[in-house]
Amino acid sequence: MTTKTAGITLLLWLSALVPAAAQPQSHCSRETLNVTGLPVTVSYCVLSATRSADGRDTIANVQETYSSPRGSFGQTAPLSFLTGDDPSRVIEDVSLARLGMAGTLHLTLIMRAQRVVVEAAILTPGAIVVK
Repeated sequence: MTTKTAGITLLLWLSALVPAAAQPQSHCSRETLNVTGLPVTVSYCVLSATRSADGRDTIANVQETYSSPRGSFGQTAPLSFLTGDDPSRVIEDVSLARLGMAGTLHLTLIMRAQRVVVEAAILTPGAIVVK
């Protein structure tokens, strides 16, 4: 075993000993939806969250990533959630054209504990329930 290989092995072994609570909590989510027989992976990472001037809304800057076997794209979007509602919901429409697919996903997104996840998804046209 080379010194480099031994070092990597030791690093992997030591990282396994660190308790999960000691590791930083991720503000990202990732899930795969079945859209007309194709997997569409959606990922949301909360980059920052601030309260609006009146304090009623929490504005989350979210890095969104969408991918399918036919394509992928990412974008940063400000999502406005009601402050104090846990979870709070927003609706977002995502055209699937950039994924090489037809239709639009109507997504209900929730934010809980600084994470954004898909609560429900409907594909249009046709109002096909995806989640």
